[in-house]
Amino acid sequence: MSIDDTFSSRHPKPTIVLIHGLWLTPKSWNGWIERFQRAGHNVVAPAWPGLSGDIESIRRDPSALKGLTLGKIVDHYDHIIRSMERPPILMGHSFGGLIVQMLLDRGLGAAGVAIDSAQSAGVPVLPFSTLRSTIQILGNPFTFNSVVGLSPQKFNYAFTNSLSPAESQRVYDDLAVPGPAHVLWEGALSLLNPNATSKINYRNSKRAPLLFIAGGADNLVPASINRANVRKYQRSTAVTDYREFPGRTHFTVGQAGWEEVADFALQWAAKNARAQVPLADVKAAFTTDQPVTTTPPIADLRT
Repeated sequence: MSIDDTFSSRHPKPTIVLIHGLWLTPKSWNGWIERFQRAGHNVVAPAWPGLSGDIESIRRDPSALKGLTLGKIVDHYDHIIRSMERPPILMGHSFGGLIVQMLLDRGLGAAGVAIDSAQSAGVPVLPFSTLRSTIQILGNPFTFNSVVGLSPQKFNYAFTNSLSPAESQRVYDDLAVPGPAHVLWEGALSLLNPNATSKINYRNSKRAPLLFIAGGADNLVPASINRANVRKYQRSTAVTDYREFPGRTHFTVGQAGWEEVADFALQWAAKNARAQVPLADVKAAFTTDQPVTTTPPIADLRT
């Protein structure tokens, strides 16, 4: 058996980790989970701390989210990913996209896709539509450590602006939950602070490949934010790509036609992902009786 045959039989397609954003739960990924599973991937979509219950129970008692910070959320996913045998593909939406950026900077993941991503530290872009979407929270300093939800009307403007109010209300009833305002405040206060919690080493050339996906009709995170974020990485030699989909809102993960976005994200990740193969499996690929010595103990393969 050749090393290629052994690799294929022992290592199926990489696991995909989906990371949701603020005011949503893993339920927002349901279509993507099913689609990626049909493509042969193991898919996991862990919730943020305090968001593991069903939608109704979270709405009734969101107290577990009070004071939740971005750092705690990133550490939560860090622990999950480090427990995996091989580096997974990471995909995140909104603040989930920012979390993907931070995890890649920590050396985690085989590839990362940041969809409608909140900006990382030191990206000083604040479009009017973003401010309008969040002013009810950022305009009130008493919300700093509270749990706050968007009104149906604000959700319609920020997330589902391609839908009528009645259509948006159905999405809101099905998916929207209150969120930790502290995370939003951390994002806002990082605009002019490159050393904020969301700090990224933009020159890190050892991180996994990263794709930004932006929506041309996104009110909450307009494409201008993602383009500015991409420019921050220009001094890194690691792969950093950008794709903008016209007409896509911030609800691109569930908006009609989401399949096109999901398929592009998966195809890009499959093409660019790098994987780490355990030493024991490298040894098993050889029929020789001679011992195999490698340094470091994990071989880094780029697919």
